[in-house]
Amino acid sequence: MRIGVLGAGQLGRMLALAGYPLAKTFVFYDMSGSPSAGLGEVIIDRDGQYLDDFLSRVDRVTYEFEHLPVEVAEKIAAHKPVHPCPRALQVCQNREAEKTLFGQLGIPTPEWKIADSAAALKAAAEELGCPVVAKSNTEGYDGKGQAVLKSPEDAEAAWDSIGHPRLIVEKFVDFHREVSIIAVRAEDGDLAFYPMAENTHHEGILRYSIAPAPKLERHIQEDAERYIKALLNELDYVGVLTLELFETSEGLVANEMAPRVHNSGHWSIEGAMTSQFENHIRAVSGHPLGNVAPRGLSCMINIIGEHGDIERILELPYAHVHLYNKGERPGRKLGHVNILADSYEELVWRVKNCAQFLPGSPEFKSSLTAKG
Repeated sequence: MRIGVLGAGQLGRMLALAGYPLAKTFVFYDMSGSPSAGLGEVIIDRDGQYLDDFLSRVDRVTYEFEHLPVEVAEKIAAHKPVHPCPRALQVCQNREAEKTLFGQLGIPTPEWKIADSAAALKAAAEELGCPVVAKSNTEGYDGKGQAVLKSPEDAEAAWDSIGHPRLIVEKFVDFHREVSIIAVRAEDGDLAFYPMAENTHHEGILRYSIAPAPKLERHIQEDAERYIKALLNELDYVGVLTLELFETSEGLVANEMAPRVHNSGHWSIEGAMTSQFENHIRAVSGHPLGNVAPRGLSCMINIIGEHGDIERILELPYAHVHLYNKGERPGRKLGHVNILADSYEELVWRVKNCAQFLPGSPEFKSSLTAKG
């Protein structure tokens, strides 16, 4: 089977690496002009001239990046199966539509308002009560296109810094930690849920993901599964879906969803019986889903900006290095390391030991290192 992938970054690269053992071939359709997949066949098409050529080379189409024109996905869907469906793209590209859908499905969210001017932003901040987070309603990821308002007087500066004509304004959530759940739905509606991950961000970028999330009460996992199941079924979704959440003293509050394999699921390459990447390929190809049970405990460490001392990391018997073959640049995701352990105590020690060889890695902080 020939699988077409919209986008040609590291997620597409890892999808292909998971699909080759299943005898899949891959064609990447890149609209950015700077593909980094480094394998398979890549069609670079910034002006949309080669879409028919792409379609002639593939049997099914998926995507590794949600910030691509919905109309392109819809055009492809008229000719070839596209998984996940273009509607999932449409919802994820518009925070207002996403939060509205969450509300309709009974998924808790922060209180929110829409602002289309600096004055409206100030009014929303006053009504919701500061602090609030203002985000561009479309575009923006990895912390980009956002601002925190500690007072309504910050509205004008925040409006200018974001530079977007329509913002979603959310009441700040008092949370214990950030978590995510990744699930996969097959063509026949079969569902599988990965163990939840605990995520640590630094300057808007994910740095560490621990799975299964430590100290997680069973009802929290069950709530997350219920929420993501509602999304999967409502969208008639096929493939991997990610739901990012805040864990609060009152339970879970949804932040956003991603209609694709996700950074917080990279641990699953070595840490689960079947990785998120293989399960996505299985789903979009019409195959049965694989076992999602964890193989012990894992922590994913992102390699950001510079590679650090990879040779030393390769010497660590519990570390698995994944490099994306990308040049160094501040803030750029260059790869990740998966650390495996048999106990959380051992995991903490191993993660800290590995992180010392990655310059710029923030101190490893999690519920495992928190005092009290």
